[in-house]
Amino acid sequence: MTEMLLVFSTFANETDAARVTRALVDERLIACANLLPGARSIYRWQGRITDEREVVALMKTRKEDWTALLSRLHELHPYEVPECIAVRLAAGAPKYMAWLEESLEPGAPARPSPTPPPLPGDPEVE
Repeated sequence: MTEMLLVFSTFANETDAARVTRALVDERLIACANLLPGARSIYRWQGRITDEREVVALMKTRKEDWTALLSRLHELHPYEVPECIAVRLAAGAPKYMAWLEESLEPGAPARPSPTPPPLPGDPEVE
């Protein structure tokens, strides 16, 4: 089976996170993304310590797509220096891992993902 990565990135808000991750799913650079609002990020930026709320995006992709994903994320992301780090997936449920791989194949048939659909009120749904 193909080696998979879990890729982390942060965004200032859910709108930006959804816009970027939807584009990456559409382009098959990631199989899916989980958006986790409410993260508190404390970091040094331009000589000052910053303390802000952010949205964490957990994205799944193939290791072989890492370079293309990194490049495209930098094109789409509103931050000057977006976080984009990856860790290897050591293991996963076989059916889920197969779904990840299938979702990244060009021309694969559209199938429901194992995550719930967007909630009403999502700006992309209405």
